[in-house]
Amino acid sequence: MRLRRLYLAAPLARGARLALEPSAAGHLVRVLRMQAGDPLAVFDGLGREHHATVAQANGKRVEIEVGEALEPVREAPLAITLAQGVARGERMDFAIQKATELGVARIVPLLTQRSVVKLDARQAAARLEHWRGIAIGACEQCGRATLPAIEPPRPLDEHLAAVPRAPGASLRLVLVPGAGAGPAALGRPAGPLELLVGPEGGLEDGETELALRQGYRALSLGPRILRTETAGIAAIAALQALYGDLG
Repeated sequence: MRLRRLYLAAPLARGARLALEPSAAGHLVRVLRMQAGDPLAVFDGLGREHHATVAQANGKRVEIEVGEALEPVREAPLAITLAQGVARGERMDFAIQKATELGVARIVPLLTQRSVVKLDARQAAARLEHWRGIAIGACEQCGRATLPAIEPPRPLDEHLAAVPRAPGASLRLVLVPGAGAGPAALGRPAGPLELLVGPEGGLEDGETELALRQGYRALSLGPRILRTETAGIAAIAALQALYGDLG
């Protein structure tokens, strides 16, 4: 039987006894129906995972006793940043959840000219916390022990302006329906890559042109127009199958 997995934002060491936060405790008792003595696995989001046991589950207090270290699932050899135009509600949640399951290393939510969602500072902070929760749940389900980095939402033009001094990506791609090469024509990336996906309605032509001037390559996924929450996931799956660990 597969062990239940739980994220703990705490240092993990064999023999440690850790009290769960109320939300995690409630999830473990009410949703997972776990009791004292039940086994599980815990991970810290930084790549470490351990066997554990529910040591106490009385009332609202739940404590976990950490056991021996486990060999965590390896991270994908292809490090992908998903720069995703912010979509509404469940569409954005879906994109983040599935991107996490497919092994992306980093997610950058972007506010574009066609973004339906408008966020002030307070709303952006709340949405970021929500998205991190979505990623945590996806990691608990899919077996990853490393959480993808999710950055605060920022305007697309600000993101593109930073490209010349941004380190890391050896290849930057922007999804452009019907234009550019498909994933198989790219060749194996020399290092990390970034995938830029527009929101509902896609990017404005000027936004696409600016991305291309900043060194992005146009990427096409064939003749059909995909929804924003589908397009990024389809591209990531293709890239991971060709150059990552899904092949």
